[in-house]
Amino acid sequence: MWLPKTLVVMAVMSSMSVVVHSSQTVMGEMTKNFIKAYEVCAKELNLSEATGLQLINFWKEGHELTTRETGCAILCMSTELNLLDVQGSVHRGNTVEFAKHHGSDDAMAHQVVDILHACEKATPNEDKCMLALSIAMCFKAEIHKLDWAPNNELMFEELVLDMWNS
Repeated sequence: MWLPKTLVVMAVMSSMSVVVHSSQTVMGEMTKNFIKAYEVCAKELNLSEATGLQLINFWKEGHELTTRETGCAILCMSTELNLLDVQGSVHRGNTVEFAKHHGSDDAMAHQVVDILHACEKATPNEDKCMLALSIAMCFKAEIHKLDWAPNNELMFEELVLDMWNS
């Protein structure tokens, strides 16, 4: 009698790990494509190499983004990818589509946007670059809580390979 219950529990647990892995993969794909906009912004804003390194290590546990320049880079990349509305807030429709384009299902895409909107409300700031930085750090913390954050070392390797193959 206990064997069927054990099998059900094991099936549920293994399907949960697939969902987490899938979410980490989706977040990794979103991140890689988000960072692709960096090149345009680096030229446009004359960004330092340190800013690029800050962003490459974004998902690393305990890594804090602190400079205004990094916030400006995030703001620029969000704008380049059309993820902001005319007021500079996260554009729900475009951001949902961005997430779906990178493998997210509808529920995850909406959850990502809900997290971003909650972070926007929780971190008011007059300076748009510092606001972008605060939202990014809040978003990172929430994604880590969900265990959706991609492996930072793997992300770095994939980014280097993408650059090498370009």
